[in-house]
Amino acid sequence: MITFWQQENDKFVHKEKENLDKDFHVWVDARNVNREDMHILENDFGIMQEDILDILDQDELARIDREDDYTLIIMRLPVFVPSADISYFTTPLGIILYKDMIITICWTDCEVLKDISSNRVKDIQLSDFPAFLTRILSRADSTFLRYLKEINRRSTTIQNELELAIKNDELIQLLNLQKSLVYFTTSLKSNQMLLEKISKTKYLFFDADDKEWLEDVEIDNRQALQMADTYSNILDGMVESFSSVISNNLNAVMKKLSVINLVMMVPTFITGFFGMNYPLPFEGLGHWATLIALMMCVVSIFGAYWIFNIDGTKNSRFKKVSTWKKLKKQRKQARLERKRIMKMEREAERKK
Repeated sequence: MITFWQQENDKFVHKEKENLDKDFHVWVDARNVNREDMHILENDFGIMQEDILDILDQDELARIDREDDYTLIIMRLPVFVPSADISYFTTPLGIILYKDMIITICWTDCEVLKDISSNRVKDIQLSDFPAFLTRILSRADSTFLRYLKEINRRSTTIQNELELAIKNDELIQLLNLQKSLVYFTTSLKSNQMLLEKISKTKYLFFDADDKEWLEDVEIDNRQALQMADTYSNILDGMVESFSSVISNNLNAVMKKLSVINLVMMVPTFITGFFGMNYPLPFEGLGHWATLIALMMCVVSIFGAYWIFNIDGTKNSRFKKVSTWKKLKKQRKQARLERKRIMKMEREAERKK
């Protein structure tokens, strides 16, 4: 969809193409671009098809180029879509600068463009294209920072839920947030390179105020990049910690199942022994033989349970023995240490 904007009393006003005032600069806003819009941008505005395809490429990095009739700038903007699996991601925004017209091209809608068209960005002038570009970059950085704080809050909430019970849904949400932070980090690094090129380029003329504002934008971009790196490292550690917890829980479950299997092997061995077609003890006791075999199975189950201690990580009996040996060893070391100290004291008295 292509819309046209002009400023009246420092506010953006939507206008039809036929009602545009030729004495004022025009902002051509192309969002959710389809094939028809691509055809209009190529034929009516003279934008090269290769540049349009680069702008609509979701993996395109930020850059600045000079064509014959216009200057092309591609930057990365943050996007939030609540219904998507990965709610936070980035998208390329193409800015085409003519002498009296600026064109923005984006394959989707984003909050930065909404804020500008809704007059929520102060001190923005369409007549000054370098300042207009700087305001877009500044708004993008502030949006990056806000989204990063939201990601941090969401990850903290998910962490609190996982501490109560580890579920697949929460883990998938953490992985999606991790992907979002990777997208943000990559885009912020690309925007940082773009800012450095813009400050050195001769394609655009920046006055003293614009240069000062551009330096502030670079500082905000670095801050957002550091925050993204920090949150990404925290989230990586969080995911690894929960992965370790899951592995430990799995090991505990497998150990319990193994102990249960060992416990049940003993009565199976006894019943299998009494099921053989050979003369066996207790055959002459009739039904009492069956009861005796059952009692042996029950006793063997309790005996195996006591040996392996199905509810503990170690056999409690063995644990008591090991604890007693450890205490005995500590006491012996303490006695030897006391003897050594007393010997040193006696030698010191003799020397006196």
